[in-house]
Amino acid sequence: MFLSIWSLALTFCGAIALFLVAVAARTGWRVLRHWDPASDDSLQISLESETWLASTLVEYGLALQILSLLLFILAADQFSQVIAGAMCATGSLMADPYGMPTLYVKLAGVFLYGFWLLLHQLDIRVETYPLVRIKFIYLLVLLPFLLADVTLQTLFIAGLKPDIITSCCSVVFAEAGPDSGNLMGILPNELMLAVYYLAILGLAMVGILLLYGGWVERFRTLLISVYTLGWFGFFFLALTVITAIISCYIYAMPNHRCPFCIIKPEYHYIGLGIYATLIGGAFFGSSIGVAALIGRRPDLTRPVARYRRVAIKISLSLLAVFTILSSYHYLRYLFVGGE
Repeated sequence: MFLSIWSLALTFCGAIALFLVAVAARTGWRVLRHWDPASDDSLQISLESETWLASTLVEYGLALQILSLLLFILAADQFSQVIAGAMCATGSLMADPYGMPTLYVKLAGVFLYGFWLLLHQLDIRVETYPLVRIKFIYLLVLLPFLLADVTLQTLFIAGLKPDIITSCCSVVFAEAGPDSGNLMGILPNELMLAVYYLAILGLAMVGILLLYGGWVERFRTLLISVYTLGWFGFFFLALTVITAIISCYIYAMPNHRCPFCIIKPEYHYIGLGIYATLIGGAFFGSSIGVAALIGRRPDLTRPVARYRRVAIKISLSLLAVFTILSSYHYLRYLFVGGE
């Protein structure tokens, strides 16, 4: 599969990201050993110049790797056209033992890479650059993760063969049992949907309180924790509900459950909008907790407070769009009926 244009694009993106971050990691190591903002010697001046260049390289590299998640899913969908038994990206990912692990690592990477970008943006908004050492320590921790990301992706592509017989999504995402209608195999569909919409309502209420509830200032730390953890929990809940329940209404087929077919053109690419708003909302919603951890420094209080308001507004907006997109076909079925 390495000769496929999709494979070449994925490999190229991974190689560029790994190269840029590896080059910047050398500066990161020097920062850990010699960084002293109180000094004005030639080494410190040289490091200050290097950190700007290294941070720019990391920004481009990590942004490229975040976008590779979309490229990976679209590539897996294209691979399904030449793999026996595959109908969509599910078949491609299940055709190789490295397929699903690569997807999970890339999903986690969106948050881990994004948090580094957040640290960098907060750092450059203060004249003293108080987060230089922290963000380069984080960068050195991220480098092995990025290497694992690129390695798993390469192993996945290398293991794909057109003559492999794999399972289609209708088999992989079948009902868990005769009395169960969702992947969790525990709660019935009606209860799962109730939990789903209550979670949306709860996130919206907490977000609005953080924005406009001046009287809850004494509970702000608690609300930030609830909002951060709530978005993480909702992210996994939403993926389960979309796959096991919502997708059936999009396909208008009660036995068709798949998280990937909804990105196909015959369903108007609605899946891309659903996943983009879900992942974006989960990142911005959870990032306020990360920002709060470093916002205790006096010089970062104002930048973190400004970011928190912007991030909450973005996450609530994305939550609203996500709710509309994911609920449209379900509500249409309830009020208009099946096709």
